[in-house]
Amino acid sequence: MTENPTGATPTDPWADIRPYRDDEVAAVLANLAGNRELLDALTRYRLPRLSRTLPWLARALASYAIRRETRGVASVHDFQMRVAYYMNRMIRTSTDDFRVEGLENLNADTAYLFIGNHRDISLDPAFVNFALHQAGRDTVRIAIGDNLLKKPYVTDLMRLNKSFIVPRALRGKRAMLAAYQNLSSYIRHSIVEDNHSIWMAQREGRAKDGIDRTDPAIIKMLTMAHRMEQRNAPIGEAIAELRMVPVSISYEYDPCDLQKARELHAVHSQGSYAKSEFEDIQSIVAGITGHKGRVELRFGEPLGAGFDTPEAVAAEIDRQVIGGYRLFPSHYLALEALSDAPELLDLSEVSDVDRARFQARLNEVPSELRSWWLAQYANPVRNKAAQLAGHDLGET
Repeated sequence: MTENPTGATPTDPWADIRPYRDDEVAAVLANLAGNRELLDALTRYRLPRLSRTLPWLARALASYAIRRETRGVASVHDFQMRVAYYMNRMIRTSTDDFRVEGLENLNADTAYLFIGNHRDISLDPAFVNFALHQAGRDTVRIAIGDNLLKKPYVTDLMRLNKSFIVPRALRGKRAMLAAYQNLSSYIRHSIVEDNHSIWMAQREGRAKDGIDRTDPAIIKMLTMAHRMEQRNAPIGEAIAELRMVPVSISYEYDPCDLQKARELHAVHSQGSYAKSEFEDIQSIVAGITGHKGRVELRFGEPLGAGFDTPEAVAAEIDRQVIGGYRLFPSHYLALEALSDAPELLDLSEVSDVDRARFQARLNEVPSELRSWWLAQYANPVRNKAAQLAGHDLGET
């Protein structure tokens, strides 16, 4: 992590987990421009031959590029405007269409806790931020698990982009409880005191199998701060205070679908899956650069106070997330390929071009991974049908 002086104090109790402030940006950027691990990572991707033959020169060029790209960046907003430029280019080059629904129903001057399904490590909140930016609204603070922050330079980049840290690696119930209470307090402070919106996933980790389901434990964590202050307050009161808004994001194609299928197959056949050292970073790069087809983002309705249990809150989030999830031809074509639920098929919007594109991607999937690859796309159809039928969303 950067050498910037951070650390919890009475005046800054969330210094260890919060995003960086404007007065910290310059020092963080200076540190990044000289961070050898970051420079080596950049040169491996952009200057692979030079990084092997003249690594010192490759690092010098990468350092210069960082300083050039961040020249004039003096605040978090400045940094995010640079990110917005690249986000705009990414959408032009790797998506066929990006649509936003429901944002017009939310007050532009009100902070919300956006809680949504999670398919891509960095792009899910990035698309939310881009939608808000395009609408002239402030961007969100982003919850990110510390399991993704194994490299100090990754932590710095994420915190520059308004990410805050969710603890997952602590040992011991007491330490985890204290960390979650602190996290809950920070989230509540952001919404209620700072009037600054937040994005977080409905569960830990990406839904690699295409099954979107909210973990009630996350709801319990979110209400901790309110319940610490008012022990007898009903849970609905804490939920209403946070102005929780379910968000659905749907990708026609997931650039990481093959890697997800490989992981699911390994867990099924071997009982576990061990990630390589740079796998999460590689997934981030693949998600950003890979073709996604059409992408749709839908904002739901704020949750009120009419909830008695975390499970009831989770069920309502699931209802809105799955109800707002856009099904593309890829989803129905996967279900057709599995041929186990013909009654759910709707091929009315599937064109010959859609079918050819889908088949071309499927042809690149090894035979032992195909059922896992197809399930990622077919499961949202099953889940939406189960929800419409009023059934519990079990594992498929």
